[in-house]
Amino acid sequence: MPTYWFKQRRYGMGATPTTWQGWVLVLVFLAIVIACMGVVFASGANNSPAGAIAAFAVLVIATIAMVWVSWRKTEGGWRWRWGND
Repeated sequence: MPTYWFKQRRYGMGATPTTWQGWVLVLVFLAIVIACMGVVFASGANNSPAGAIAAFAVLVIATIAMVWVSWRKTEGGWRWRWGND
């Protein structure tokens, strides 16, 4: 029996973390986003687009990984919900 890290949202589509593993995943993703923002701002100050492009690539890969893991670790999968359905 697999352990799920997220539960389905009551309204809309997506999931909410319910275990420590889910919260760690969210916090790691948030740290990656903040680090990428720092790289973008630093590369803008140095007029170097290479850092911004690399940060964007890392952000895209991290976002795809976050969505995939949370989708796989959500009990019942994702679909649009209207409350009590």
